Amino acid sequence: MPKKKPSSAPKVESLLVEILTEELPPKSLKRLSEAFANGVFDGLKEEHFLDAHSKAEPFASPRRLAVHVSCVVARQPDRIVERKGLSVQMGLDVYGQPTRALLGFARSCGVDVSKLERRKDEKSEYFVYQAKQKGEPLANHLSMIVETSLKKLPVTKLMRWGSSGAQFVRPVRGVILLHGSKLVPGSVLGLTSGNKTFGHRFLTKGAVTIKRAADYEKTLEKQGRVVVSFETRREGIVRELDKAAPKLGKGATWRLGKDKEMDLVDEVAGIVESPHVGIGRFDSAFLDLPRECLVVSMQQHQKYFPVKDSSGKLLPQFLFVSNMPLAGAHQIARGNERVLRARLADARFFYDQDRQTKLADRVPRLANVVYQSKLGSQLERVNRIKKLAVEIAHKVRAAVEWVERAAYLSKADLLTEMVGEFPELQGVMGYHYALHDHEEFHVAEYILEHYLPRYAGDELPNSADSICLALADKLDTLVGIYGVGLVPTGDKDPFGLRRQALGVVRILVERRNLPSLDILELLRLSRDCFPAGVLAEGVVPNLHVFMLERLKPYLREKGYVPDEIDSVLALNPARLDQVLPRLEAIKKFRALPEGIALSAANKRIRNILRQAGGKVDGAANPSLFAEEAEKKLAQVVQAAAGEVAPMIDAGEYAAALGCLASLRPAVDEFFDKVMVMADDPAVRANRLALLNNLSNLFLHVADVSRLQG
Repeated sequence: MPKKKPSSAPKVESLLVEILTEELPPKSLKRLSEAFANGVFDGLKEEHFLDAHSKAEPFASPRRLAVHVSCVVARQPDRIVERKGLSVQMGLDVYGQPTRALLGFARSCGVDVSKLERRKDEKSEYFVYQAKQKGEPLANHLSMIVETSLKKLPVTKLMRWGSSGAQFVRPVRGVILLHGSKLVPGSVLGLTSGNKTFGHRFLTKGAVTIKRAADYEKTLEKQGRVVVSFETRREGIVRELDKAAPKLGKGATWRLGKDKEMDLVDEVAGIVESPHVGIGRFDSAFLDLPRECLVVSMQQHQKYFPVKDSSGKLLPQFLFVSNMPLAGAHQIARGNERVLRARLADARFFYDQDRQTKLADRVPRLANVVYQSKLGSQLERVNRIKKLAVEIAHKVRAAVEWVERAAYLSKADLLTEMVGEFPELQGVMGYHYALHDHEEFHVAEYILEHYLPRYAGDELPNSADSICLALADKLDTLVGIYGVGLVPTGDKDPFGLRRQALGVVRILVERRNLPSLDILELLRLSRDCFPAGVLAEGVVPNLHVFMLERLKPYLREKGYVPDEIDSVLALNPARLDQVLPRLEAIKKFRALPEGIALSAANKRIRNILRQAGGKVDGAANPSLFAEEAEKKLAQVVQAAAGEVAPMIDAGEYAAALGCLASLRPAVDEFFDKVMVMADDPAVRANRLALLNNLSNLFLHVADVSRLQG
């Protein structure tokens, strides 16, 4: 009986990569896990170890980053590699002999020039080197792929440990590289790969052996007592919280209606390996404290989940997530209650002490607090904010007296004990203390809202009056800090200028019921509040560009595509409230049959004007028109200009572009029958002026030449 031929198909198995570490930063764990999984997957794909069915599944717990990749081959397939070289024109001299450059290219490929092939494309003929490359085993590449992925993680600070030169966000204790059931030999961050890991720090002892890559999650859960999937752990926490809250009363819930609760769930999922939800209580007398003090104490300082009743009132109970089973639930709960009681007692003391001094009496003491070495004290900053807020209040017809008073008191709570202990309560405590001091309610409200929005997706100030102070505060930070050269670079943005810029952008874009505000004018008004010579020249235009850059990702999140955004922002708009209506108009315009054709025509016009050189100004002279097609285009352009102008003034941008779409037949006929670059200089200049007038009609809305086909 003839023997069966061995299969030539490469063996496909699951791959497991685990990096065992000391406790990782909980707030970053999810992001690190996803970045690591994507990095390993992309590296394997680039080195040809994956097939069309391969998928990456990230895993992460407080002490490990891991990824499981399906359908990974043990050896790369043999393949043809190709290197494109010089053009024939550059590679051969006038005698047809190889130039030194071509000889160098051949030498770098390890072959003689005669072994190079010649190939043509639409542009030129060029030399190319082709060779068959034999596939290499996974072990030759995996360690490098993993190390490269680790180096690309979004980590700002790295640590060293032991005597090795390895660096990572936390000390690394072990590495698993497992293909199916086979150990892949290699070294990562100075550690030799194995197939052993460690389970729960307190619930297990000794190492856990992973026999197969596909069994990783089940093995760790069963033998290691670790829920290794971040998403599974997170979903389990949410499920248990939802189950526990109703036990505290009908309609009780831990969901307070803010995104912060889900951020806390993510953070807690980055702290525990085996989550268990318990219930704790505190003295109801503490409910007299401002709600925000209680919430911050529980959420941000203790990682507990406050609970509210069906009417929205906080209950004197909380939920906590333990990393241990709650067999001794009573003792665990009592321990958490003691910690929270001490924290709330401190808050009560600070609250009582702070109310003995009025906010207004604290303001002069801000002169002793340095804001920034080149920009003076907090009191000087308050005076700048007050001046700018009043200017804005006049523009939007706000209550100037209330805005001015709120601006004066806006930073006084920085000197309170409560804000010193809980910096997150800036503005919030100013609101409560202003009410205690019998300030006008609206003044207290503006103090509370002038920090809004505090983060991406946060709510905006409610009224035009509070917007005045919110804008003044953010613009003073932007202009001052940017103006003294502290520009954000990379991940470094210690003054939060990107966040402040996005806050200004969101206010101006989303609060379209405000009277018109020009961002360039606002930046100039803020600049003029600083002493002469303190800020760099050009701070206003440079900041305008910086803010438009912040606007791009914000608009992409709203569903607009890059070329639409570019078409509007190319005009460097100063009225940000007009950006969304213009984008909507562009979206409708490009859907018209004439849209893309007129976009292409505008591209052509731009290229013609650029090639002509010089600036084209003024209207075309009718007496110089020689062709019927240009006469016709001039007539429809003039008529359209009269129709479009009132539409633009009324903000009816879609209607304006719809009107301009009717120009297509005349534009097509012009380009079919008229030679723009005529020999006669006067005729040529006149035709360029006509095209410039046509292009400028579209530029009243957007630069449609930037739209892609």
